[in-house]
Amino acid sequence: MHDVSSPALPVGRGLLYVTVAATAWGTAGAAASLLYGSSGLGPLALTFWRTVGGLLLLSAVRAVLRRRMVRVPDSVARPQEPLRRRVVRMATTGIALAVFQAAYFAAVESTGLAVGTVVTMGAGPVLIALGARLTMGERLGAGGVLAVLGALSGLAVLVLGGGDSGTVRPSGVALALLSAAGCAVMTLTTRRLGQAGDAADPYGSTISAFAVGAGCLLPFAVAEGLWPQAHELGRSLWLMGYIAAVPTALGYGLYFAGLTAVRAATASVISLVEPVSAAAIAVLFLGEELTAGTAVGTGVLLTAVAGLAVAEARGAVAARTGRAGAAMVR
Repeated sequence: MHDVSSPALPVGRGLLYVTVAATAWGTAGAAASLLYGSSGLGPLALTFWRTVGGLLLLSAVRAVLRRRMVRVPDSVARPQEPLRRRVVRMATTGIALAVFQAAYFAAVESTGLAVGTVVTMGAGPVLIALGARLTMGERLGAGGVLAVLGALSGLAVLVLGGGDSGTVRPSGVALALLSAAGCAVMTLTTRRLGQAGDAADPYGSTISAFAVGAGCLLPFAVAEGLWPQAHELGRSLWLMGYIAAVPTALGYGLYFAGLTAVRAATASVISLVEPVSAAAIAVLFLGEELTAGTAVGTGVLLTAVAGLAVAEARGAVAARTGRAGAAMVR
């Protein structure tokens, strides 16, 4: 993750951060499936502990980096975000994060993993692209639209290609759409923060979102059953620690940092790498068969993501060249 003192993040590094974040997220499902069998935790309790663990880890990392950070003179210090705006941003991002995670787990429980994943991850980029166009004027262009369509096609083949698409239940589809909407609000809020130049501390943004999200999840986690079973407690704690550290603290920290440099719609499409990493783990470590649908879907999705990343990087270079030319004219 990048230093909290850095004034700006290059687009190339932002693309890398979002890609690594999506890859890390793809490991969460496998870890959670192992955890459910031994801990007795439900999806809401697991999401709560995941959020709390990520909050504690990121807070520790941020404290270490703050001690190492070189002080910026007051004359060149960045303007502080107004208190009211900061509170609204923290509340919006945190609630959206809680809705995104909890509604997704509920959708999977209601209508199955395949359908819940396709609806959530398929609707997410569409909602984010529309929201970015309406609220920030971001345009994908013809190539970007083709990349989005290609990525969604690859995702559908990847997830549904195994032949068992599960039972489609309207309640589960509605929950999946709610999850996608939560992801869209979280992404657009963070991206707008980065565009406004207030995201010098992405750790602070992530920590505040986790704190609000944990507070929202706590009463539901208590009602579901907050504590893991004593049976195989050591294994359960190890898996919970992994979920908190890698797909949560690392994943969301990198994602929020990457959004300061990468367009919201681009980040949402790159995030579709998540089911690719999940499928790879299932084949390599969980003994699942590599089907033709998995192979074809993975290839199509990765090709679309790579094309969109290249287009994003070229756009950034063109923008820098244009600004340099304008400066020379002046």
